[in-house]
Amino acid sequence: MDMSDPNRIPVPLRGVATQDEPMAKHVTWRAGGAARASYRPADVEDLCQFMRTLAAQEPVLFVGLGSNLLVRDGGFDGTVIFTHRALAGIAQVNGRCCYAGAGVPAPHVARFIAKHGGSGAEWLAGVPGTVGGALAMNAGCYGGETWNHVVFADTVDRSGTRRTRVKEDYDVGYRHVELRGHTEEWFIGARLCFARGDEQASMARIRELLAKRVASQPLNQPNAGSVFRNPPGDHAARLIESCGLKGFTIGGAQVSTRHANFIVNPRGTATAADIEAVIDEVQNQVLTRTGIELVREVRIVGTEK
Repeated sequence: MDMSDPNRIPVPLRGVATQDEPMAKHVTWRAGGAARASYRPADVEDLCQFMRTLAAQEPVLFVGLGSNLLVRDGGFDGTVIFTHRALAGIAQVNGRCCYAGAGVPAPHVARFIAKHGGSGAEWLAGVPGTVGGALAMNAGCYGGETWNHVVFADTVDRSGTRRTRVKEDYDVGYRHVELRGHTEEWFIGARLCFARGDEQASMARIRELLAKRVASQPLNQPNAGSVFRNPPGDHAARLIESCGLKGFTIGGAQVSTRHANFIVNPRGTATAADIEAVIDEVQNQVLTRTGIELVREVRIVGTEK
């Protein structure tokens, strides 16, 4: 469903544009190069207007909280669009559904649904990213997956055209979402629905999952969340640990000693090249020793320095 008129009279942009934006400030690994250009839209309409100004071949990268992302040290030769604090609205649809903008942190959805009488969103409290990122990769943890709860998602393309998409428009799998027809669109929001439940029980479950996360993950050190997908019937962390790679270090990057599927930047000195080298070495070692090829979950963009 087309929701825009690209032929209307242009209006002034209201967002914030920058050049040579240091991406280490915007990714949770706290490493990497700069983006040639960036834009923080004022709202969805401003975003649509901005998209109409971009050249047809301009590389575009949408970034929320910057988890699950590594920008190489040579930077990103394109435009980064920041959604956090821009596409940030969340509204109740009924007691078990909400509409959330792409820039809303996933844990906010978990608490919002719990406080409005829903259940089954508690696992979102363990997702260290935004709704947009969760939609783009079918994020999940603790038995939950994003696209199990999507009623529809709203997107924008580089012409500034807004559309409403349903699950059948996508090829959706484990940590995989691809729009059929390969049209280039980005998520700007979605309606999510869950079961009916009890607020106290849901909030208790959220606290339980957060405590489990704090106890098992290196949250006090810069990281990007889980680095590799879990192979069928196994866990990436178990395979990495079985190869003796906990604590493995290259430069300032290290396989976490707490959770082997996390790579950390414990002293804040790691380069993106260090982190990528650790990722590659872990993949090589696990493949050589176990015969299992780990599939990277984190996205790597940009050029080497």
